[in-house]
Amino acid sequence: MARPRKEFDQTQFEKLCSLQCTEVEIAAWFDMSVDTLNTRCVETYGEGFSETFKKHSVDGKMSIRRNQFRLSEKNTAMAIWLGKQYLGQRDDSFYTQANPLPLTIKIEKDDDESERQHPSDTAKP
Repeated sequence: MARPRKEFDQTQFEKLCSLQCTEVEIAAWFDMSVDTLNTRCVETYGEGFSETFKKHSVDGKMSIRRNQFRLSEKNTAMAIWLGKQYLGQRDDSFYTQANPLPLTIKIEKDDDESERQHPSDTAKP
């Protein structure tokens, strides 16, 4: 005798995808294995979990973005973050010189370097 078939509610599945739930979380919600969830996706949508999730998680991402934009009206940090993400804005925290002078660093090795002691190696009085 076969096991009873696990229920798979398409509307609930799509809502869980829009909430950005993981495959493991969705499988647990329906009390089924990840493999069974993937099988139900193939039976219901004609494609596996990954492809189905991509299509149905978009609503949740749009909702997050909508809330971020709304929040940016009152939260300066969010407005700055959105500007960096979507408008290519950035913080310039360095100074540039119009005509920089060339810089040359010359390193010479001291021949009696092995005889020299580091100040921390000498005994304190």
